[in-house]
Parts: sequence; C-alpha cells; structure tokens
Amino acid sequence: MSVPLLKIGVVLSTMAMITNWMSQTLPSLVGLNTTKLTAAQGGYPDRSIGVLPANPEESWQVYSSAQDSEGRCVCTVVAPQQTMCSRDARTKQLRQLLEKVQNMTQSIQVLDQRTQRDLQYVVKMEDQLRGLETKFRQVEENHKQNIAKQYKAIKAKMAELRPLIPVLEEYKADARLVQQFKEEVQNLTSSLSLLQQEMGAYDYDDLHSRVVSLEERLRACMQKLACGKLTGISDAITIKTSGSRFGSWMTDPLAPEGDTRVWYMDGYHNNRFVREYKSMADFMMSDNFTSHRLPHPWSGTGQVVYNGSIYFNKFQSNMIIKFDFKTSTISKSQRLDNAGYSNTYHYAWGGHSDIDLMVDEGGLWAVYATNQNAGNIVISKLHPLTLHIIQSWTTNHPRRSAGESFMICGTLYVTNGYSGGTKVYYAYHTNSSTYEYIDIVLQNKYSHISMLDYNPRDRALYAWNNGHQVLYNVTLFHVIRSEQL
Repeated sequence: MSVPLLKIGVVLSTMAMITNWMSQTLPSLVGLNTTKLTAAQGGYPDRSIGVLPANPEESWQVYSSAQDSEGRCVCTVVAPQQTMCSRDARTKQLRQLLEKVQNMTQSIQVLDQRTQRDLQYVVKMEDQLRGLETKFRQVEENHKQNIAKQYKAIKAKMAELRPLIPVLEEYKADARLVQQFKEEVQNLTSSLSLLQQEMGAYDYDDLHSRVVSLEERLRACMQKLACGKLTGISDAITIKTSGSRFGSWMTDPLAPEGDTRVWYMDGYHNNRFVREYKSMADFMMSDNFTSHRLPHPWSGTGQVVYNGSIYFNKFQSNMIIKFDFKTSTISKSQRLDNAGYSNTYHYAWGGHSDIDLMVDEGGLWAVYATNQNAGNIVISKLHPLTLHIIQSWTTNHPRRSAGESFMICGTLYVTNGYSGGTKVYYAYHTNSSTYEYIDIVLQNKYSHISMLDYNPRDRALYAWNNGHQVLYNVTLFHVIRSEQL
C-alpha cells in the first residue's frame, strides 16, 4: 500500500502549498500593490547630462553627442515625464495581474481534475478497505481454521490500511476547499476583465509604440559599434561531435540573408572533400550533406569560406587557392612569398598548420612565418580577388609557440597553447603596429584545439576541439568617437 500513501501525501502537500500561497498572495493581488507602484513612480537620481531634449514628455530620447575628457561618447537615454507614464504603469501592472490570475486559474483547474480523479480512486480503495475489514473479522472469528502465518499477514495488512480512513475524510474536505478557490478565482477574473475594459488599452498601445521607437534608435546606434577590443570569451558551446581529432568548420560571414550553410573539412592534410550542410540545424541533427571535391588537397586547418568561395593552402606548398563553389573551379591562386610550409613554422600542435587564413570585419588575412622574420609571426592583409598582399606586419611572437590565433577588428589574438588550460595572452594591433600581453580564459573543453577562427557576422569563435565542433561567444569593448556620430 506504499503507492496510495505516496499519492495521498503528494496531494496533501500540494494542497497545503496552494492554501498557503493563496492566503499570502490574493490580498496583494486584489490591492494592486499600490506601495510598489508609488515607489516605481519616483524621480530619477541626480546625474550630469550633456544634452537635454526639448520636449522630454513626448517620447523617449536618445542622445550621444557629448563626450568625456578622453574623447569617449556619452550616450544619454531620457524617459518621458512620469506623469505621462502613470497610467501606462497601472495598465501594465493590471495586465500582469490578469495574466497571473489566468495562470492560477489554469493551475487550479488541473489540480481540480487531479483531485477528482484521485478522489474516485480513494473512494474505491475505501470500499476495498471495509471489505477487507469484514473479511478480517470473519477470519478472526474462525482463526483456529487458519494457520498462524496467514493470520499475522492479514492482521499486518489491516494495520497498514486502517490509518487511511481518517486521511480520506481530510481529503474530501480539501477537495471542497479546491472547489471554493476555483469559484473565487473565476469571480476575480471577471472583475479584473471589467476593470480592464473600463480603463481601456490606449495607454498600453502608446507605451508599446514608444518602446518600438526606442529600439529602432538603439539599433541604429549599435550599427556604429562594428568593432571593439576583445574583453571576454564565453564557455564552449558544443554543436556536434564528429570527425577525427583535427579539422575545421565554418560559415560564410558574407553569405546572403537566410543563408546559414555550414562548411566542414575533416583532417589537416591529403584530403580534398568539403561537406556542405544546408543549415546549422541540418549540421547539428543529421548527416545530410553535399560533397565538393577540391582540385588539390589542403594543408592544415586554416581554411576560410568567404563570399561564396573557399580559400585554402595547397598541400606541401605556400600556394593560396581561391575555389568558387558555384562554378566548381579555381578562380585565383597566388604564392605567399617567403611563407614557411610543410611543418616549417606550424602552430604548437603541428598538423601542417604553417599558413592560417582568416576573416574579420576588415576582410581577408593570412598569418604565417618567414625565415626573414626569424620564424616569428607575420600578418598580411590580402585582396580577396587577386590574393595580392595589401600590407604586412611583422611581430616578435614565435609562430611555433602559438597554440592558435584569430583576427578581430584588425587585431591578432594568440593563445598560449592548444591543450589543457588555455588562454588568449598576446594581441597585436595592426592599426597601431603595437602589441600587448593580455589574460583572457579560453575554455578548452575537450583538451585539444586544432582550429580557432572568428566569424564577424556571428560575433563568435568557431573551434575544432578534439573531434567536437564548438562555438564561443565573444565580448567586445566599444568606444564611439564623436567624429563617428
């Protein structure tokens, strides 16, 4: 009989929680919580504002022309006067209250159905219990005809069932209480609906239009925040587990709207086949893909898909090849003069990773090393059509000491390793030809990173981590100069 006891205990516990909640919450619901409403309508604390709106009472205002002593933009958001929002606040509170009551009504209906179902079960159990009690009396009257073991078993069962009789009486009382709550909530819902009709919905619609207008202004402001300095990297988000220990995967940052195809390349050398998945969802949930055969095998994991073409390093050479997926032909090839190849200046993990191609907000880049720069990293900006070098920067960081690297807003970020505890610790800024040491943790969830690239459209890092395809969100610090406004 442990199951009926458990069911009764769960129901009684639920009823106690409902009763306690209703006694504490209904008064504040009906009273509309006026104390909090008054506090919410208080004034703003004093603050220095460079530019003020002409008519702040008419709409939300966003200003960003002022700047501090360091030249950073100071954005100011001015809300309409509180006298204009008072009815909006009451309307919003009323709507929230009505939603809570509706949710409570649904919960009580579910509880009522469960109560009626379990009540029928307990009533049936009560009849069985009383029948067992009668049988027990008969056995007790003629116990000499039964063996002692059977007698003790029945007596123990009777002792187990007897306490359920008073529980049944309490259960019936609780069922009546649930019905009473249900009727009270229905009355409250009707009263709130009438009150809402009397107040009207104009204030809510006006507030909604103001919020939409503010969102549009903030979105326009965000378009000016295209670039920034890396300040944080999220934990790894595992998208899929597939392939070998080494490989690369990516999406096209210049793909048309709605094009979310995923490109997948397993291995780091002597392979020619690129998988195309129709969407990120297809990549995550299925193995349905189209296979593209490249004219040459690739080297390393530094490939990148950019504006409909894949750029890769031809195996055992310093040749860069641009392959157009639409025409399935090589549209351009160009040697990267003096660049090491074939494990001459690879990343710390090896894998023919001498030449790493990458894309950021500014375009196409190549990261490699040369004898002329003593095996230290060289950064070159490439023209995406001709593959000619537009400009190059030499750094003092040894290529073989780098775990991986990626470009964000013209800055090369380098990790201190590829296995175990990993962090981004070196940054070279091409806009100023300067470098700095930083300390940003990079979660190496599966202990071996063989590919790490930034996608400026997604604002995310794509990584191949020991046979797992993972993503990292990045946090960028933005500064808007007054001349950008």
